[in-house]
Amino acid sequence: MTDITLPAEWEPQSGIQLTWPHADTDWNYMLDEVTACYISIAQAISQQERLLIVCKNAAEVTQQLSGANSRNLTLCEIPTNDTWARDHGGISIRHADGKLEVCDFCFNGWGLKFAADLDNQITRRMYGHHLFAPNVAYRNCLNFVLEGGSIESDGQGTILTTAECLLSANRNEQFSQDEIETRLHQFFGTKRVLWLHHGALQGDDTDSHVDTLARFCDANTIAYVQCRDTNDPHYGELKAMEDELKTFRTASGQPYRLLALPMADKVVIDEERLPATYANFLIMNNAVLVPTYGTSHDEDALNILSQAFPERKIIGINCVPLIRQHGSLHCITMQYPAGVIK
Repeated sequence: MTDITLPAEWEPQSGIQLTWPHADTDWNYMLDEVTACYISIAQAISQQERLLIVCKNAAEVTQQLSGANSRNLTLCEIPTNDTWARDHGGISIRHADGKLEVCDFCFNGWGLKFAADLDNQITRRMYGHHLFAPNVAYRNCLNFVLEGGSIESDGQGTILTTAECLLSANRNEQFSQDEIETRLHQFFGTKRVLWLHHGALQGDDTDSHVDTLARFCDANTIAYVQCRDTNDPHYGELKAMEDELKTFRTASGQPYRLLALPMADKVVIDEERLPATYANFLIMNNAVLVPTYGTSHDEDALNILSQAFPERKIIGINCVPLIRQHGSLHCITMQYPAGVIK
């Protein structure tokens, strides 16, 4: 289906989705702390572009967001299990004639690890609530398990992903790697898949989502997590991933421009190392939101990403509350290209 394009994250957007925490999510034991983090992120997004919030209680969230730009806010009450919009959110595609579709893939709690019966219905319920523009079509892809955090698109026919996730048990184990690659091309009109076979973070529940490890910044640039401490348990896998990235070539056959992001200092809570990663940034129309963790490498990460996105404002947001549930900033957001959100 060569008339289809999977837009890159840096292309013009109509808005960002958040799915708001509530007492029936896994955040219940730290709800006030994580809600404060969500408020910071929501305020930052709403100052830049439209923010669509899926929530349990719209009146309560509206009150919490008194400091946000209300003109850019749309709230919709939909039942949810949890809040990881990157993985239960719809994935948008564009046809050559300009037609837009929101693809609704099956979300099964990262390989049946967690309940996802409500989250798996969010995208079609959003469509039923007319949150998307009238000319945007709904595409049922529920016969295939796919999370938005598991793929990166350069907008020009290349997907970057990890074998650890896409080939894992309890997702699409009935398909071979070649069969999964074929389906990705059918869904997204892509021509190439770059498979990373190395790279993992302790505390990660996703089976190595690529958005925790390596990200397209433009069609020729990849930012990735680099570990320089040979005593760190991550060193071997991340060094092997770095070596793989050096072998990858752009569609025109050139080596990628590789920007090494620092490995965040160890964040340990209750004797558990948490998956702090600077690769989990969100690209918006005029800004890039970058997770920070109150460590010595925060400023380095912000400076490196300013090289990748010189025309965008780089905004750091403390995301320590988010990694308590093993995700970060990009994991809780989903962008929609221009023309998708009403």
